[in-house]
Amino acid sequence: MTEQDLNKLGSTLWAIADELRGSMNADDFRDYMLSFLFLRYLSSNYEASVEKALDLDYPTLDADDKRTPLSVWYAQNPDDVTEFEKDMRRKVHYVIEPHYLWSSIAELARTQNDELLHTLEEGFKYIEDKSFANAFQGLFSEINLNSEKLGKKYSDRNTKLCTIISKIAVGIAQFSTNNDVLGDAYEYLIGQFASGSGKKAGEFYTPQQISSILSEIVTLDSQDPATGKKTKLDKVLDFACGSGSLLLNIRKQIGAYGIGKIYGQESNITTYNLARMNMLLHGVKDSEFEIHHGDSLLNDWDILNEMNPAKKLEFDAVVANPPFSYRWEPTEALAENFRFKNQGLAPKSAADFAFLLHGLHFLSEQGTMAIILPHGVLFRGGVEERIRTKLLKDGHIDTVIGLPANLFFSTGIPVCILVLKKCKKFDDVLFINASEHFEKGKKQNRLLDENVSKIVETYQYRQEEERYSRRVSLEEIEKNDFNLNISRYVSVAKEEVEIDLESVNAELIEIEKSIGINFNQHNQFLKELGLPLLPI
Repeated sequence: MTEQDLNKLGSTLWAIADELRGSMNADDFRDYMLSFLFLRYLSSNYEASVEKALDLDYPTLDADDKRTPLSVWYAQNPDDVTEFEKDMRRKVHYVIEPHYLWSSIAELARTQNDELLHTLEEGFKYIEDKSFANAFQGLFSEINLNSEKLGKKYSDRNTKLCTIISKIAVGIAQFSTNNDVLGDAYEYLIGQFASGSGKKAGEFYTPQQISSILSEIVTLDSQDPATGKKTKLDKVLDFACGSGSLLLNIRKQIGAYGIGKIYGQESNITTYNLARMNMLLHGVKDSEFEIHHGDSLLNDWDILNEMNPAKKLEFDAVVANPPFSYRWEPTEALAENFRFKNQGLAPKSAADFAFLLHGLHFLSEQGTMAIILPHGVLFRGGVEERIRTKLLKDGHIDTVIGLPANLFFSTGIPVCILVLKKCKKFDDVLFINASEHFEKGKKQNRLLDENVSKIVETYQYRQEEERYSRRVSLEEIEKNDFNLNISRYVSVAKEEVEIDLESVNAELIEIEKSIGINFNQHNQFLKELGLPLLPI
């Protein structure tokens, strides 16, 4: 499918969402829309696998027969169903009974069947509990099909769901049924819903251009980025993964077979479910990723609390877009936690450095970490200054990238990207001031492809350019009291042109003379014509 077709599919689905959500806010309707799109993906993927498995036994139906081929096969082979499902669990890792498949649900919607809502509830529950894949547990827990936002009575809710599902079915039918396309359409819709969610969008969405910068940076060789991309990343972590877009961008950069396993953590239950759906929709098998619902600051994920150094999980790439200046509750116990003990505990007013130190702790010796943070981390004093100083002295801060303002849905403030390493080749710190390189928009600014490429190439080849980038020695940074405010090192202000006052004065005198001559000449013309003269 071409990019034009993909955008058309995305805009078609978005138009459906915009038309049907009515008074429901974008966040609520998003969960219904994306869940139905996910069910469509699961069903399509499963039916394709079933057809391959049954081969010649797969039923062929007439065009006007609205039953699913699988439901016909179940009816014809009742004694073989148990063994068949067992085999499909081995091959596909999940099973969907015929009456819960998207094509069956869409037919109930098309015919305005009164049992649609009940069937959907049962289907979601079946997929979560009995489908087999661990990745499905609790997946639809936040989808309330009995919400009054869909209608006050059962019949109203059922009718609303019939309309939504019918429209989606018709909209998708115009395009390729390739499952990769649905994954891209899902991403498109997440972006559109983020646009309509305002500040809440920061909980689940990192704009694609910024996501591309982080993913391209962490996939480059950590010791010498100029040598190009790594061929393999064993483990990748995003500890504030939102809908998982950043992790998927890394996978796209390095290839589906270039990552051993993807790890993500997300504290918001709805967004956690979005991330799991997003992984599966992009063809990431349930055995290839692990998303945990929990709080990264408390580190409540058991696999990250292993104290045995031989069993400790380390990651070749760590990325994150955590909530900016998040208020948290640092305790004495956390001060002694292995993540913060050596560097210090971030203040109650801003957990930015707590997030950073969490990710850095789990970074491998040969890994790269890229994290999005507010500019305050570069210059704030107190305990943050002490943490920043130690990170610099220990050689962990590799690059500081300043981005333009108003790039995010959730905030208009400019942010920065910090690139960190456990072991880095260069003694200096690279500063990139990209604050003036963007396309201005009505509501939001955006980075163009060339802006993204310039940032990545400057990092990769450690290039220096006036008013854009500069390599700064630790000695110079120390003289500035370890303040990393980007404009101290790379100013975008243009030098004022020195004015020669004598020259300007002489020019003004000449202009004044010229005005006098022209004035007298004009009055002479008026006198000859017998017209009133201009007053002096």
